[in-house]
Amino acid sequence: MKHALLSALAVMLLGICFIPAVAAGEADYHVGEGDVLKVTVYDHPDLTTTVRIAGGGSIIFPLIGELSIDGLSVSEVSEKLSAALADGYIVNPQVSVFVQEFRSRKVVIMGQVDKPGLYEMSGPTTLLELISKAGGLSRDAGDRATVHRKVDGREQIIRIDLKRLLEEGDSSLDIPLVTGDNVFVPKAGMVYVTGEVDNPDSYKIDDNTTVIMAVTKAGGFTNLASKGRVKVIRKVDGKEQIFEKVPMNMVVKPDDVVVVPESFF
Repeated sequence: MKHALLSALAVMLLGICFIPAVAAGEADYHVGEGDVLKVTVYDHPDLTTTVRIAGGGSIIFPLIGELSIDGLSVSEVSEKLSAALADGYIVNPQVSVFVQEFRSRKVVIMGQVDKPGLYEMSGPTTLLELISKAGGLSRDAGDRATVHRKVDGREQIIRIDLKRLLEEGDSSLDIPLVTGDNVFVPKAGMVYVTGEVDNPDSYKIDDNTTVIMAVTKAGGFTNLASKGRVKVIRKVDGKEQIFEKVPMNMVVKPDDVVVVPESFF
């Protein structure tokens, strides 16, 4: 009799203390159409199931049949399966849920990357990981990126300084992405440097690039350069303007042409 009472008490305690088992780091992930889940029930190997979430956000599970889980977190899926199995099927079911394939998490990256497009995130993904998946930044990529995100029905714009992230290693800017994010990497502002410089070509600039900085990007002045007669050609309201004998600390703008003439002496 005493043994029976102890057994009954143990069962009650299990019922009180039971917490559905969830794979570490996955509990807060919200599942959706296309995700593949592996579900195991402790001490019931016949119920181990690998299932893909259907278009309506439901799965078919042994004993239970169809169960809607769309938008639930992994821990909530575990709890819902536990409750359904406990309803006349198994006493104190211990259910473990693991996401084998993440298919419902999609993000878009456009602009100056080698392979822009839609990407599925196979687990937690940061901005740098997405850029890597997209083949990296193109030669003409700017120093900033924007992440467009819907929060409570409103669009939120997150601006990322790529120069700080990539060159200075500021990991706080390597933000985790969420499903539905749209990442855009704009084209950098470009200035063309021509004339008596070592490497005439187009070069990326930022908001603080000066004439002398642009010339330095082009390899510097040649021995024949007339440093006091540098000019800048700029389009203003669709019309071409020429600034003669510009100071070296003049800030250039995107699409400017810096011309370094040859010295007469």
